[in-house]
This record gives sequence, C-alpha cells and structure tokens, in this order.
Amino acid sequence: RIEAARCPDVVVAQIDPRKLKKKPTVNISISGCQPAPEGYSPTLKWQQQQVANFSAVRQSLNKHRNHWRSQHLDSNVTMPKSEDEEGWKKFCLGERVYSEIDVLSDNENLGIDYLKVGFPPLLSIVSRMNQATVTSVLEYLISWFGEKKFTPELGRWLYALLACLEKPLLPEAHSLIRQLARRCSEVRALEENKNEEQISALNLIICLVSRYFDQRDLADEPS
Repeated sequence: RIEAARCPDVVVAQIDPRKLKKKPTVNISISGCQPAPEGYSPTLKWQQQQVANFSAVRQSLNKHRNHWRSQHLDSNVTMPKSEDEEGWKKFCLGERVYSEIDVLSDNENLGIDYLKVGFPPLLSIVSRMNQATVTSVLEYLISWFGEKKFTPELGRWLYALLACLEKPLLPEAHSLIRQLARRCSEVRALEENKNEEQISALNLIICLVSRYFDQRDLADEPS
C-alpha cells in the first residue's frame, strides 16, 4: 500500500518518434478456402463417398500395420531420418520434381529409377513411420507445396500421410492440415488450363481435411 501510494496518478511514456516512422506489417490469413472454379465444385454425394473410402483405407491400414511393418524393404529403399527435410522431399517427390526437371533425357533407361521419380507411399514404408515422423514429413511437403506446383507424386504422399494421421489431432497437425486445404484452394482457383484430374485431386484433399478431420469451415459448398 505504501509503494502504491508513492506511484504518480498519471504516467507518461517516453516514446522515440523515430521508431514510429516505419509502418508496421500485419499478416492477415483468410480463414476459409477459396471456392472451386465455376463448374468444378464437388457435389455433397461425391464428398461423402470420398470420406467413406478414406475411412475404409484408414481402418485397413490400422488393422494390418504390424504385418506391413514386418515386411522387408527393398535394398534400394533407405528412409531418411525424421529431421532430414531435404532428404524426405527427395525421397517422396524424386529428383525430377524436387529439382524441377520436366524433360526426360533420350538416353535414359525405360526402367523405373525411384531416386529420380520418388518412392511411392508403399504400405511397407508408411507403416514404419511413427506419428512424429508422419507430422514432420507432412510439414516438409506442405512447406514445399507452398511455393511449388501440385504434382501426382505430391498428391499420393499427402493422401497417404493424412491416412496415417491419428485422431484426435495434435495442435501442430491441426494447423498443418488447415494450411494444406487453403493452399489447395489457392492452386485450384489459379488453375488456368482447368485440368479436371488435378482439380479433382485438390478437391479430394480439401474434402478430407474439412469433412473427415472436422474442419467444416473449410468445406466446399455442394454444387
């Protein structure tokens, strides 16, 4: 009480006006997703079917996880360490997509070189990934997608990682999948050629994030 009594009734802050010359930058993120291009908005029936299919995939994966984890990996498969961001990007997307090489050289063999085209999300691979690794790889790929185009390799891995993601979601995973859905809606809205297959893939990811993982404010309104 004695100390409080000694405090002045009015306190004036000493502000350096030079520090106020710079305009502060405020980052505002859109809470929802951008709508699908006209004529490409998925129907409610389609979205419900995708959620049912995805749920069945998750149940099968959980049921047989121990079996697939016990399967030997091919000798050419070396899974990166959880914290190796660049290693996982190359592993999942391949050198071509990672390095943005579009043209095949004429003298290449016709056989599949997984180091160049990326390893698919085989059950024997994803079943070995714990939740920390699943979340980390999801973060790496979403970060890559934030500045790059959508590719089939990326789509396959995003679907597989979402299938491995356990509910209830941890806060980090919750934030990641919302970021993913928004990015899919941005890419979809900017799709110039209206590639139906690609828009369908983007619709699918938005659908799973919004309707399976209960982020309903991000859902596409039925057409």
